Amino acid sequence: MSELGLYSIRLALLAAGVGILAGIYGGLSRRDDWSRVAERAVYLVFGFLAVAMFALFWALATNDFSLAYVARHSARSMELYYRLGALWGGQSGSLMLWVFLLMAFGSAGVYANRNLHRRLIPWVAVMLLLNAGFFLGLLEFLSNPFERLPHDQVLSDGQGLNPLLQHPVMLIHPIMLYLGFTAFATPFAFAFAALVTGELGTSWFRTTRRWSLIAWLALGCGIVLGGRWAYEVLGWGGYWAWDPVENASLMPWLAATAYLHSVMIQEKRNMLKTWNVVLIGLTYCMCLFGTFLTRSGIVQSVHAFTDAGWYKPIFLGYVGISALIFYSAVFYRRRELASPNRLESVISRESSFILNNWVFMVLLAVVFGFTMLPVFSESLSGERLTLGPHFFNVVTAPLVLILLFLTGVGPLIAWRKASPASLRRQFKWPTLTGVVTTLILAAVFWGQVGYWALCCWGLCAFVAAAITQEYALAIAARRRVHGESVVAAFATLLRKNQRRYGGYIIHLGVVVILLGISGSVFNYERLENMVPGDSVEVQEYRLEYLTANPITEQHYGGATARVALYRREKPLAVMEPEKRIYWLEEQPSTIPSIYSTWSEDIYVILNNIEADGSATLKIYRNPLVNWIWAGAILFAMGGIAILWPHPDRSESEDPA
Repeated sequence: MSELGLYSIRLALLAAGVGILAGIYGGLSRRDDWSRVAERAVYLVFGFLAVAMFALFWALATNDFSLAYVARHSARSMELYYRLGALWGGQSGSLMLWVFLLMAFGSAGVYANRNLHRRLIPWVAVMLLLNAGFFLGLLEFLSNPFERLPHDQVLSDGQGLNPLLQHPVMLIHPIMLYLGFTAFATPFAFAFAALVTGELGTSWFRTTRRWSLIAWLALGCGIVLGGRWAYEVLGWGGYWAWDPVENASLMPWLAATAYLHSVMIQEKRNMLKTWNVVLIGLTYCMCLFGTFLTRSGIVQSVHAFTDAGWYKPIFLGYVGISALIFYSAVFYRRRELASPNRLESVISRESSFILNNWVFMVLLAVVFGFTMLPVFSESLSGERLTLGPHFFNVVTAPLVLILLFLTGVGPLIAWRKASPASLRRQFKWPTLTGVVTTLILAAVFWGQVGYWALCCWGLCAFVAAAITQEYALAIAARRRVHGESVVAAFATLLRKNQRRYGGYIIHLGVVVILLGISGSVFNYERLENMVPGDSVEVQEYRLEYLTANPITEQHYGGATARVALYRREKPLAVMEPEKRIYWLEEQPSTIPSIYSTWSEDIYVILNNIEADGSATLKIYRNPLVNWIWAGAILFAMGGIAILWPHPDRSESEDPA
């Protein structure tokens, strides 16, 4: 079976090369027969990759330790689902998953549009196959997942997967991130095809709107799942540390969010044509750069795959060449991309979206600059300067507040030009709600919190009120005209204008997430060394250290501390944080114990156990943290509402 996988990669590389040549010739000569060859090459490469994926899954499932990849990343002691999840737990397997998903989305995009955009399809195929060819080249020549060990080095068991990755979230989180990264290749390819052919109207982004939304939603959900994994597994009490690999997934999401907002202006007002092409190119280049950052070892990260030196020049060169080809095409078509319309008023929805875009770009620049600062500083001065999370938080906090404000402003302002009367009518209740909320909370928490939390709470109230007002007015209008119930009117709004009202659900999810993040201003932590019978007070909670028990599992050892949790002397739970050492992997692991409610988490970490039975415990109280996960669910529901199949709408409907 492994031989089948090996030759599938080679045949996929050959098919990609043939498809690239056929697509270029078909596109230049406008010969449909050669364009069809390129189109079929896309399907063929996907088919070969599907076979290779199955072959590697089979090797992992059957413990084929003659393969170096299986021997390094799997073991007989692992459950089947973790053995299968080891496919994306290492360098070559994750690369194969990357290119497989790339061609899965690419094949679907080409197939769905094969008869609608015949001039674009050969160039779409060329761009998809060029990307696939690069990764297939890596798999064939530098990082082959089907490489066999010499017979005298084959052992009866493997080294096993990194214990930190043996968690249910890690069966989903990498796939969601890769879905986001790779799905952006499809709109990127269509934008490139539009630039090559000169078909620079709205068809290319209308065609790929759904692909862009899927990629953006998957990437956003993947980022939150990564935060959940870090919170539950890494044992440091938090969910986001501005780690370089965390930032690698955030940067393309920021660029994509700007694109999804600005593309509405082109659709509605035929403006920002150049900007939208630039943004989709930036989004995919950031996806490629993030993949490079994860694999090159150029910056230190607990998430990085390798520090193999050959990855740096090859992968960075690939990212640079991709950007150069795309933006050269943008420069060549710059005159044709000039928009015929101009901004009519600063007080308009277009203006708020443009400002929104610039804030996203500043935020992206900050994250990129701070992430790469160690590399830049080392190359200039020889010293590696690293900025901690505090610097990121200080600089990004005001930018997030501006974006939150614009989230509420956008729906309230009319296109083209808003009149003073409409502004007063639309902003009256949301503004009043935001101001009153801020004043009340400032009075309650005066001196306890800083400006960011108070502004965040007030702006969250403002945005929530703006969204509620939009829904209330629309539902009231439908009830008045059609006599529908509230539920029926709400369902009709979602069905008939999914992008607008589904987008409001996404915005509401973001509000809830930010409320959860704002709870961190009340975080409390304490480090205690305790002997059995000792108690420690954490505000209204009391934690009593009962005992420590040894862990004597077959594949790992360590200790479990048993801690009784009380609230005002009412028993709540017995918490059992663990400290493990995995024998096979020779790796320690800290397993926190978490007691969760909707208002807060009590989070206990076992730092160490002494010979006398005393334990060093780190205790956190994290208010509102579960609102982050609840907001993410709401965010995903809004995305699903937008993507749900719907009847055709007239172009006259408001696309916002």
